[in-house]
Amino acid sequence: MNTIIDRYESEVRGYCRDFSATFKSASGAWLTDTDGKAYLDFLAGAGALNYGHNPESLKKPLLEYIASDGVSHTLDLYSDAKARFLETFHELVLAPRGLEYKVQFPGPTGTNAVEAALKLARKVTGRTNVVYFTNAFHGMTVGSLAVTGNSGKRAGAAQPLVNSTPMPFDGYLGEGVDSLDYFERALDDGGSGLDKPAAVITETVQAEGGVNVASNEWLKRLEALCRRHDILLIVDDIQTGCGRTGRFFSFEEAGIVPDLVMLSKSLSGYGLPFSVLLIRPRIDAWSPGEHNGTFRGNNLAFVTATAALERFWRDDDLTNTVNRKGTLVEERLAAIAKRHPSLRASTRGRGFIRGLACDAPGIAGDISAACFERGLVMETAGIDDQVLKFLAPLTIDDADLERGLAIVEESAAEVAVRLDENRNAA
Repeated sequence: MNTIIDRYESEVRGYCRDFSATFKSASGAWLTDTDGKAYLDFLAGAGALNYGHNPESLKKPLLEYIASDGVSHTLDLYSDAKARFLETFHELVLAPRGLEYKVQFPGPTGTNAVEAALKLARKVTGRTNVVYFTNAFHGMTVGSLAVTGNSGKRAGAAQPLVNSTPMPFDGYLGEGVDSLDYFERALDDGGSGLDKPAAVITETVQAEGGVNVASNEWLKRLEALCRRHDILLIVDDIQTGCGRTGRFFSFEEAGIVPDLVMLSKSLSGYGLPFSVLLIRPRIDAWSPGEHNGTFRGNNLAFVTATAALERFWRDDDLTNTVNRKGTLVEERLAAIAKRHPSLRASTRGRGFIRGLACDAPGIAGDISAACFERGLVMETAGIDDQVLKFLAPLTIDDADLERGLAIVEESAAEVAVRLDENRNAA
């Protein structure tokens, strides 16, 4: 079956090059291939499966909706499924947090939401420049690539990426240096060459960029700079939202309120394509139809997203679980780094997005490959794939989590022994 895919699918395919199994079924935190081999999934659809594969509490209402001939595609026509999602999202997410946002459905993927946010920020302010941060990742369409730091991904645009300016992310200039000092100086100094931005776009945790975590203090100062200079603040919560860092939004802990927020990936709860742009009402300046898309009315995703909110966000149980298990993962990864100094590793992350960062290239990839051989799917992140990234489903049970972490420990030990042997041989 793999040979069929290799023959006919574009060379652009990526994940299958590292994880060569042909998967056939999935449940909870497990994937099963066509040979019947089971794999623990610490990739979770790159964050699109926070609640695991095929959760029963979402599958049942989806199947019932399909069986009742519920409308699946509506563009932006009124639909019962959309109304129920909006009402539930307001009741369970926005209102308890004192947040007031209008909800835009820009299209099925996260990069659609990013493009809509950039367009709206420029329309509202009348300015074109957008500030982004080193190692940022915001999507693969041209506008999103213009605010992405990864040079390899930027090169794929095959055209100039303009109307954007990079700034150093928190920690980029080294320990003890507040990178916002430079941004503030550039904003205040008419000789800096920085065109006044329409917006600043940021992640609170740079997932693809290497699990780089912005401190709460840094985020608060960034928001204050934006307010002082009349710049819109955009937060990309596509991978780190929907509970990945503990609370529903990753920016809650910092106590900030962005002007625009993007959600996608796990928003549908079932791996169905779905994204939203949250807009402060005062800047909802779109004219009817000014931004649209054929698949912005994915009613199947409305159904599963509503079910996910009802199941997981009526109380704080999931947040408490993520915080507890996230601490466990951090401790276990730290123990690996301490036990195997040849890995030259350290830990980073928040909640249930964690990383084992290795100073030398190739080590994280070798650990990932060893994990896969043992039946665990776990990817790497960072500009040099130097970070082994933990992204298991938030709902994984303790026994499966323990089993997966044991595989990581065994794989890291194998790679460490090989490194020591090679160094001794040299």
